[in-house]
Amino acid sequence: MTPAARISAAIEVLQDIIERRRPAADALKDWGLSRRFAGSKDRAAIASLVYDALRRKASAGYAMASEEPRALVLGMLAGLRGLPLDEIAALFSGENHAPAPLSADETALLTAFSDEGAPDWVRADVPEWLWPSFHGGFGEAAMAEGQALAARAPIDLRVNRLKAGRDAVLKDLAHHQPETGAWSPDGLRFQPGHDGRGPSLQTEPGFFAGAFEVQDEGSQLVTLLAGARPGETVIDLCAGAGGKTLALAALMANRGSLYATDLDSRRLAPLHDRVARSGASIVEVRIPRSRGHEPLADVAGQADLVLVDAPCTGSGTWRRNPDAKWRVRPGALAERIKDQAEVLARAAKLVKPGGRIAYITCSMLPEENDEAIRAFLGRHPGFAPIAPIDVLKGAESDFSLLARFATEFGLQLSPRRTGTDGFYLACLQRGD
Repeated sequence: MTPAARISAAIEVLQDIIERRRPAADALKDWGLSRRFAGSKDRAAIASLVYDALRRKASAGYAMASEEPRALVLGMLAGLRGLPLDEIAALFSGENHAPAPLSADETALLTAFSDEGAPDWVRADVPEWLWPSFHGGFGEAAMAEGQALAARAPIDLRVNRLKAGRDAVLKDLAHHQPETGAWSPDGLRFQPGHDGRGPSLQTEPGFFAGAFEVQDEGSQLVTLLAGARPGETVIDLCAGAGGKTLALAALMANRGSLYATDLDSRRLAPLHDRVARSGASIVEVRIPRSRGHEPLADVAGQADLVLVDAPCTGSGTWRRNPDAKWRVRPGALAERIKDQAEVLARAAKLVKPGGRIAYITCSMLPEENDEAIRAFLGRHPGFAPIAPIDVLKGAESDFSLLARFATEFGLQLSPRRTGTDGFYLACLQRGD
């Protein structure tokens, strides 16, 4: 496919996403299945165009005076990819499957392309209904934080200490030009190319050998700061596919007991193969038999650490899932707050006296972070927050610079602050 034909395809996929309010991944998959002529590079390039358009949906739509898919793509090409007018016009020629030529109005808007005068939520590319909450968490920096969330994300990996060292993996992947992580001692980073694509790390021999896992550096960092130690009894209460479970096993040096579970048993399906590949021998996956079943009842009150990777709106991952921020609705936030309260209550029953809860979200919203902790402490007076500075002091590496990002109860990471996805961590201790 020509670059212009790929743009036509991206407009078509965006139309499907917007009209049917469906996840971008589903729309892209269906488009590819129905058009077998498109090769893997074509599909990847089209996906990159679609996701880039969604990243800047509000600001591009404002600058182009329309939220139609064609306008969003035009705005993305000018605003995010920085293409000059003549290059855009050449792509929109109307020939050989290219989009129709630019109209006079489109040409004028691209010539004067700007989001000056737009509301703050538009310039930040944050949904309007979420802006008061987002602004409440970041104040004057909220616009810059939103714009950082609308940028492309790098690809990070975590070197698996159980099987490899970072220097060895760095050497093995030198052909992909990796960088060492800014924070995680186990992290490597790969920058996306001009088209937004990164290397295919999951086809590397080292991946199949279990030497590394793809994991955002922020996720690595909050897991490390949770403070799991060799020999402890640790529970990953919302394990999902197991990214943090595997990181915990490595931090524990395969010594102790590590239980992984999730209310949605389907999410645990990939974990078994990942555990086998990683060499983690201390992981025991507990699958709930029903919604009300507690698969960890036999270890209640025995855990040194319960890690709660709580269900949330996912606002901290908008760089990687830009369509998600436009699909989330006000009712979803209220549901997630309820879910967070329930999972924290479960954690409180599992942790032993003197033990700890590490509460993690991939959210940038205070309602899901500090306010969730405040509500928990009001309901569970037997727990006390561990000051963020003490959490940092207890870490294996010097993370004192992260103290700048302390909130009332925890730490807030973000693309702008730490160059990672947006993660929140608060640690709580049960009284003796």
